[in-house]
Amino acid sequence: MNWVGAIRTASGGMLRHKVQGVVIGMVLVISTASATLGLTLLQASDAPFQRAFAAQQGADVTLTASAVHASAAQLAATRSLSGVTADSGPFPEVTVQSQQGGQPFGQLTLVGRPSPSGTVDDLVLNAGHWPTGPGQLVLAGTPDNQGFVTGSTLTVTGVPDSPVLTVVGFASSITNTADGWVTPDEIARLRGPGVPMSTQMLYRFSHAATDAQVRADAAEVTRALPAGAVTGFGSWLAAANQSTGNAAIMEPFVVAFALIGLVMAVLIVGNVVSGAVVAGYHRIGVLKSIGLTPGQVMVVYVSRVGWPALAGCVAGVVAGNLLAVPVLHQSSDAYGVGSQQVPWWASVVAPLGMLALTVIAALGPALRAGRLSAAQAIAAGRAPRTGRGYAVHRLVALLRLPRPVGLGLAAPFAKPARTMVTLAAVAFGATAVIFAFGLSSSLGRAAASQTHSGTVPVRVEPFGPGNGAGNGPGGPGGPEQPPSDMQNAAVTTALRAQPDTLHEVAVYQNEVKVPGVAGNVNAEAFGGDASWIGFGIIGGRWYDAPGEVDVNTSFLNSSGLAVGDTATVNTGTSQVAVHIVGEVFQPSGEPRLYSSTQTLSGIATGQNLQEYDVALRSGTSTTGYIHAVNTALGPQSPWAATTGHNGGKFYTIATALIGLLALMVAVSAGLGVLNTVLMTTRDRVHDLGIFKALGMRPGQMLTMVVCWIAGPAVVAAAIAAPAAMLLNTATLRAMAATAHTGIPASFTQVFPPSRLALLSLAALVIAIAGALAPASWAARARPATALRAE
Repeated sequence: MNWVGAIRTASGGMLRHKVQGVVIGMVLVISTASATLGLTLLQASDAPFQRAFAAQQGADVTLTASAVHASAAQLAATRSLSGVTADSGPFPEVTVQSQQGGQPFGQLTLVGRPSPSGTVDDLVLNAGHWPTGPGQLVLAGTPDNQGFVTGSTLTVTGVPDSPVLTVVGFASSITNTADGWVTPDEIARLRGPGVPMSTQMLYRFSHAATDAQVRADAAEVTRALPAGAVTGFGSWLAAANQSTGNAAIMEPFVVAFALIGLVMAVLIVGNVVSGAVVAGYHRIGVLKSIGLTPGQVMVVYVSRVGWPALAGCVAGVVAGNLLAVPVLHQSSDAYGVGSQQVPWWASVVAPLGMLALTVIAALGPALRAGRLSAAQAIAAGRAPRTGRGYAVHRLVALLRLPRPVGLGLAAPFAKPARTMVTLAAVAFGATAVIFAFGLSSSLGRAAASQTHSGTVPVRVEPFGPGNGAGNGPGGPGGPEQPPSDMQNAAVTTALRAQPDTLHEVAVYQNEVKVPGVAGNVNAEAFGGDASWIGFGIIGGRWYDAPGEVDVNTSFLNSSGLAVGDTATVNTGTSQVAVHIVGEVFQPSGEPRLYSSTQTLSGIATGQNLQEYDVALRSGTSTTGYIHAVNTALGPQSPWAATTGHNGGKFYTIATALIGLLALMVAVSAGLGVLNTVLMTTRDRVHDLGIFKALGMRPGQMLTMVVCWIAGPAVVAAAIAAPAAMLLNTATLRAMAATAHTGIPASFTQVFPPSRLALLSLAALVIAIAGALAPASWAARARPATALRAE
């Protein structure tokens, strides 16, 4: 037979075995899509900030200056300083108070820019268009950020006529230089009475890699301007630290799912390809007897699996790119780096890699088939080896199980190698499902502990119309002044007067000094019992007496201290000796400290009062409670009640990714089971015909075929449950290490026996779902049809 005949033989084989071709193609679609998505996510989480910072020409220093003390010409002259390599500005800037839908929204720093492009801080326009006239606003972020979409409106309070701004677009600044942008002429209309004019300048410097260098750069600009001109500056390092932490946290579970997916692909593809070749041994023998050479045998069977595999890889890379688009959209929003794209190399490496794995898996069986003689090939694969599985059949018979159940449970022992591959595939699929549920639960607890979204549904914050404008009764008396003691006391009175208030506590915040800790420590002091807020405790306990404090992991790492040690805290007005009684979960590279106002009385001042945290009685409407509190405070109060913080962008994207990756792995496992049962059904089609001829009913046949996979599935479940628990703990610890924090024991204790037993059923669900199609065919087939199909 010539090569053309061999190719025609391969094509004919594919047409006669459509189901196996479809299975091969579908497995490769999912595997290639998973590989493309995994490589894309690893690329997206690999230094996303650094790459975006370079591409968007991020600002090393964002400087705010008083337009009263420094003119535009003086600010523009700073671009000639020796260390400045690029600059943008000056841009007019204003900080406004805002409302949305009649509810306080908070402070917004708005900058007037004629366009999003610039030599420094080249903004990425994510949606909509840039402002072209008055009343138009571009918000930082992406659509649906905090409930905003194109066309949403914001009302600026505390200024004449309360201007309404319409959101016309969304943009991202890699270093968060503003909360929003308007036209330059709009700034004057948004500035409140008595508020001084401010200007923003953006700089890049030749040396800005460390905090010391950034401070030196800012000091150089400050010296070049009149005294009092510079009112503040922001460093690119703050945005870099936050983004890098999120990226690093993402990597462990992406790698975990990528490894599971890769192993699954190798197992399933190898099993599918091997089965396709073995199933054709009889035909190989016939073809070799009429002149097919060993080389032609290899071409026939590599081609037979290669074409469906090639189609699957091509479709998979397309599917992977489509899946990556919404994921990258969420990823870029979480990292705050503008837009992200699927790297070209991921779309090349993923399909080529999976195709190579398929060819390698096909070569072994194809080589064996090529070396067989015609007689050996005809005899191979027609029946299990002599004696294989018969002892198990006799043992099962002694158990007096229903005959279809016994035959089904004993069948896997006739093909032990195939059974082990199937068992491994189901075990990996079930592990992925259990791991996904566990990791989602763990991250949910982490989110609740970090954001207190479940325990603090309401916060009262100082962003009401009376704050900073000096227009409230008993008001601060000047712009940007803190609320008065009378106004602060009114908040406590209003909260305690509400019958639905369960807990309320004032939160003070300021930076303090601790000997042995470089830089400042962010300290929070609570004006009452705060144990109900629900900080996750890694070690020790929550403070309950004066002189006791809790700290985060970064504090312990920076200071070299441990729970139980004593430290000295300098609040600026006094020094306090404190006893560290607990380590709390607060993933941050910055050291943090928590205590009562009795201990840290030096920071318990009106200007350091940040918010009031409120817990509600069960069944209370959050919206109704907020309305009641704001009504009691009055429209001129500098304080306003609002909802608590949500779970955070990182936790949202992480949970979505976990579910998507677990689903893809589970579907791959189901296809692997379908292929195994299909091959076993074909191998035993003669036996099935005899069983039906002897009177086995369709229901009994269905039970027998499903039982072929039930036994391995039970073993897979027993393997998957502990494996998922270990994987969940290891992944959480890796994520915590990259976030510079320990983890409370409760975060890993998400598998009570009842839940673990229920989740373990995932192995049976995957196995039965994959087995149903071939089992149904076997149940419906007539005896004569089954015997002819041999």
